[in-house]
Amino acid sequence: MILDKRLFLFNLFTIKLNKLAYKKIEQYDQDITEGLMNHYSSSIKLLGEDTDREGLLKTPERVAKAMQYITQGYQMDAKEILNSAKFKESYSEMVIVKDIELYSLCEHHMLPFFGKAHVAYIPNGTITGLSKIARVVDCYARRLQVQERMTHQILDVIQETLNPLGVAVVIEAKHLCMMMRGVQKQNSSTTTSAFSGAFEQNETRSEFLRLISSDLH
Repeated sequence: MILDKRLFLFNLFTIKLNKLAYKKIEQYDQDITEGLMNHYSSSIKLLGEDTDREGLLKTPERVAKAMQYITQGYQMDAKEILNSAKFKESYSEMVIVKDIELYSLCEHHMLPFFGKAHVAYIPNGTITGLSKIARVVDCYARRLQVQERMTHQILDVIQETLNPLGVAVVIEAKHLCMMMRGVQKQNSSTTTSAFSGAFEQNETRSEFLRLISSDLH
């Protein structure tokens, strides 16, 4: 009984200590945050809502910070990302990073589109860290985008920075601008692709498409 009481008090103390230790740290540009807050507050009012209502009191600030986070790709440099982990390596076979989840904003309606990217390249004496490929996808996805442009941006920066024998990019995504407004087609998805160098050859491109479609786990 005494042991149970001590254990209860210890757990209670730990919970209180964790609450004291927890501090959410976020860093945002104050001027940008305040400017966005004013705009979002005005927009909410124009839509007919009451910004003084309890549930909406902090909404302009939350949205202002969320938008800065969602569009952080503007502060990223895809070339620097790849250059930060470049290594000389004689490997010259296909390197594929597939099923890279991505979340972006359609620049036409500022509604989300989301899905996955499959990226491959054939090294020509230089490789990069695998995580850098995923970071490059984030770099371009975290902006106001169209899927077609983003597909080519990912391909172009890898081709220019690593100078590989070829690059392949396929993106599959669902667009809320088609699902929750307009034509409202819930099951539609969009696939875009771009190929350079060796991947312009049917045999190499077919191998890439077969590998990203198969389950090798």
